[in-house]
Amino acid sequence: MSLNEVWEAASANPYTPLVPKDSQFFVGFTLLLTALVFTGLFGLNRSLLNIPLLGVPASLAFGFGAVYMICAVGVYV
Repeated sequence: MSLNEVWEAASANPYTPLVPKDSQFFVGFTLLLTALVFTGLFGLNRSLLNIPLLGVPASLAFGFGAVYMICAVGVYV
């Protein structure tokens, strides 16, 4: 299968994102707020057990929330 055939086959199935454009701000804001809460809870009780329970989800929520907020608001120069 050539690259041209793959390109033509892909045109029949357009990409649809998991989160629609109209909901990206709400999802990003919710993830950032969740990250803030988890970070605060982790800061109150820092232990080895809380790293996978609060620390990792907080960092993931912050990372994905920041990306969604950038996509929702846009970058203007």
